[in-house]
Amino acid sequence: MEIAIIAHDGKKAEMIQFLMDFKAFIISKKITLIATGTTGKNAEKAGFEVVKFLSGPYGGDAQIAARVAEGKTDMVFFFRDPLGMHPHEPDIAMLMRLCDVHDVPLATNPATAELLIKSI
Repeated sequence: MEIAIIAHDGKKAEMIQFLMDFKAFIISKKITLIATGTTGKNAEKAGFEVVKFLSGPYGGDAQIAARVAEGKTDMVFFFRDPLGMHPHEPDIAMLMRLCDVHDVPLATNPATAELLIKSI
């Protein structure tokens, strides 16, 4: 199973805490984590193996969206900052739209991500 992890700057600590809470589960299920650049670096520092793509504003969201469209990514955890301005908003919207088009579960906050990971 491949899960994409993405987090806006104000949500990166929340993403790492979420991953730490489910570390044993992620490892035991041999889940492959893919991530945008900075989120991936933070996850690696926390002890996770991560396939990193570009940073979100430089195309990482679009790269992950392509994997969703290709059927390679099974789930997306995108901890968004709904109150912040994001120059790459079109890429974010595209990723979310492609999750809907391809019926890929998408969690935008820890509560939803927890429900999804517990469903595995």
